[in-house]
Amino acid sequence: MASTNGEAGTLPEGVMSLLDTDLYKLTMQCAVLKYFSEVEVEYNFTNRTQDMKLNRAAFRWLQTQTDKLANIILSDEELDYLRNTCTYFNEAYLRYMSTFRFRPGEHIHLAFHAINDTNSDEDLGDIELQTKGLWVETILYEIPLLALTSEAYFKFCDRDWRYEGQTQKAYHKGLQLLQNGCLFSEFGSRRRRDYYTQELVLRGLMQAQREGSANGLKGKFTGTSNVHFAMKYGIPPVGTVAHEWFMGVAAITNDYENASETALRYWLATFGKGVLGIALTDTFGTPVFLKAFRKPIPSYTSAESGQAATLPSVAAASTLPSTGSLSTTEPPLHAPVDYPHDVDGNRELSYAQVFTGVRQDSGDPVGFVKVMRDFYDSEGIKDKKTIVFSDSLNVELCLQYKRAAEQAGFQPSFGVGTFLTNDFVRESTGKKSIPLNIVIKISKAAGRPAVKISDNIGKNTGDPATVAEVKRRLGYTEKEWEGGNERTRWGAEGDAAQTQQA
Repeated sequence: MASTNGEAGTLPEGVMSLLDTDLYKLTMQCAVLKYFSEVEVEYNFTNRTQDMKLNRAAFRWLQTQTDKLANIILSDEELDYLRNTCTYFNEAYLRYMSTFRFRPGEHIHLAFHAINDTNSDEDLGDIELQTKGLWVETILYEIPLLALTSEAYFKFCDRDWRYEGQTQKAYHKGLQLLQNGCLFSEFGSRRRRDYYTQELVLRGLMQAQREGSANGLKGKFTGTSNVHFAMKYGIPPVGTVAHEWFMGVAAITNDYENASETALRYWLATFGKGVLGIALTDTFGTPVFLKAFRKPIPSYTSAESGQAATLPSVAAASTLPSTGSLSTTEPPLHAPVDYPHDVDGNRELSYAQVFTGVRQDSGDPVGFVKVMRDFYDSEGIKDKKTIVFSDSLNVELCLQYKRAAEQAGFQPSFGVGTFLTNDFVRESTGKKSIPLNIVIKISKAAGRPAVKISDNIGKNTGDPATVAEVKRRLGYTEKEWEGGNERTRWGAEGDAAQTQQA
């Protein structure tokens, strides 16, 4: 590994800001604070690329950087940024964030299990990484811990790469997407090679956007999911919602049959109509989600636990106290919300009508387009809806899915991650340098296992017995997609480099 110039050497290692995370972690934390502030959760780490293991030196660096998270606080400037830019955050959440601190010594268990223990820095082994604590206090660890793990691997285990050309590579990818009329954002924080790489990539994408705008290109670079970089470079922070939200709500309520609707209801009651309006469909399989999506929105929300209503529009009409624990309160807890009705005023709108679109994150993307077209048509919904594609994209796939979505009458958008922020070649061979495929998923909430089913068996997550039970309860039909091999998501060792991937 070598830097392009002296600048890289002056950049701090690791994670330096609470905002160096994905926007949807903050929005989910806001909703968790409102409804589930006393719920205990657990998260587990999985390395899907099991042949790519950290050595002891990498682990020690990771431990040091994890401990340093305790030193990070939200600056006044960052708090003002959230208040003025992310105006959907209520004051209760902003007050909470103003004093928020990571406590890794209390929340994180991190261990190294050497395969052949010689007590050498070069010993390879498996990482055991678990996070436990209140959901509202632990939800922000995921992105920093994943980014730090990736950085540790490429700092100590695989050093056969260079930064040279990263900005130019990102520029060419961005320009190709813009020339083809794509709306796209950068989603690459969690598996970036390191902080500096993500910065180089964003510089290239912003350069492409400036030239695209000057030349009248139809495409648009719409922003980044990383709130820190959005603030640093004055570009929009973008995000939807994660599987974690649906998984947590389902585990807490133990009502998988209605969990999707419950999660949607809480979400709307936190942020309102037309805000953060892209729905994630696949946590328990898209067919199950669509049963909830077509339902009319009730004029109240039901809270299983957490603080009383904090959104001003809700609190004004609620009979609930402004503070207090609801962790032992049985649903439904009635908190009126002023949801819109259709034009004749006789019928409440459905979730599908109110949400601006959906995100596709597992299974066959082209098949998903057809499913959503059939669904919206069956519901008589004529508005042009958005589909955000976010599952292991590159330029070629973006263009393929764009054609399919537009032919079906959708507005496609793309969240491009790992192929932007971890696309390198080996310096010695010119072959592709494979990214780590690592995830941290919520594994328990309120003492019960939290699971994800998805639209592809390769992305099933959580306790196998609970996964099987949830599939039985939901009547889930098993699906396997030929493009869904998680071990080779971004290539295999020895693959030729693909210079135009995104």
